[in-house]
Amino acid sequence: MEIEIATIGGYEEVGRQMTAVRAGNDVVVFDMGLNLSKVLIHDNVETERMHSLDLIDMGAIPDDRVMSDLEGDVQAIVPTHGHLDHIGAISKLAHRYDAPIVASPFTLELVKQEIDSEEKFGVENDLRAMEAGETMSISEGVELEFVNVTHSVIDAINPVLHTPEGAVVYGLDKRIDHDPVIGDPIDMDRFRQIGDEGVLCYIEDCTNAGKKGRTPSESVARRHLKDALTSMEDYDGGIVATTFSSHIARVKSLVEFADDIGRQPVLLGRSMEKYSGTAERLDFVDFPDDLGMYGHRKSVDRTFEQIMSEGKEDYLPIVTGHQGEPRAMLTRMARGETPYELENGDKVVFSARVIPEPTNEGQRYQAERLLGMQGARIYDDIHVSGHLRREGHYEMLEALRPDNLIPAHQSMEGFAPYVDTAEAFGFEIGEDLHITRNGNMIQLVE
Repeated sequence: MEIEIATIGGYEEVGRQMTAVRAGNDVVVFDMGLNLSKVLIHDNVETERMHSLDLIDMGAIPDDRVMSDLEGDVQAIVPTHGHLDHIGAISKLAHRYDAPIVASPFTLELVKQEIDSEEKFGVENDLRAMEAGETMSISEGVELEFVNVTHSVIDAINPVLHTPEGAVVYGLDKRIDHDPVIGDPIDMDRFRQIGDEGVLCYIEDCTNAGKKGRTPSESVARRHLKDALTSMEDYDGGIVATTFSSHIARVKSLVEFADDIGRQPVLLGRSMEKYSGTAERLDFVDFPDDLGMYGHRKSVDRTFEQIMSEGKEDYLPIVTGHQGEPRAMLTRMARGETPYELENGDKVVFSARVIPEPTNEGQRYQAERLLGMQGARIYDDIHVSGHLRREGHYEMLEALRPDNLIPAHQSMEGFAPYVDTAEAFGFEIGEDLHITRNGNMIQLVE
């Protein structure tokens, strides 16, 4: 059976992921993501009202026109998890393909919300939920499997396309976490089984490939966060926390530790309300009945007024804005655009790292400077990554033993550390180690 891979997006940057695998006459697409930084550099861009071609020209979504070079029919569109760099272009591109969108339940619900907010295109693809550990027949001899992985968003999977020539494992994004705060540990046993059965190709996320050691468990971040907040227990002023809205495990920890130090947690910001509300509705997390979640600006400002009236020392606002996004809640607070008044000595906890990209780094720097000008004390980088470090990459290669390897989820510069790791395993560039760019085709079996 002919096996061909189209590397469409995410092979020159971190963002706008999209890869297509052709097995005979059948094509499966993995991810359709957004490069948010390409949107943020423009003022007041509303992507839901824009045409896909304009977003392609901006470099914000994958240029999927290369799909016309694949000789086959798309049988499934498979997002791996709910981050926008993996699902943010589905509402712009999926309608071009007569194929279902197949995803884990939480991811699928977020995809539905993206589609519901779309104003330019009607997306009528079937939506199918599939749990980790389940399989779906694509055609005779070709099967799709979901393997449970751990990442910085719940319900993440690595999809595996089983073919007569061996498995194609799409390995974005994960860390090897044996003690997650929410959900099951990564299913390394299944990866080892798949390796024993034979892996034709492994496509791997290279985000942290240059960092030594292994990525710590989310339980480590939870302990670090508890230590930081407990140290503030006797402070009688304002404490504000921010993290990735999609990081439900981290939000859960913040909510629990707020109660431990005698403060009422409240979730503020549109995306904070969206992700946590969805996770609670689908029973992935059990928040206190009285936990407030407010996304609309007027509701948020009313909540801030209540906090200022009753006393900042009684509350822990958990807000959007960990990257310094201009319209996010923390940035508005830093600019003095909300009723919440920051004062000298107030604490701001960043339970997130700066995404290493110039737009984010600049915005985060500006937000921290503005917070500092109001006297806020910054607690930085109380976080663990959702991506593998070097030892995790070694472990995955030992488990899967693939015939071919394709680095992804980085720039050419970012691929270099992973290439060093792969070469240490005996892979050779131009032979079984395929360094590629957006829009390329790789023929694995002719």
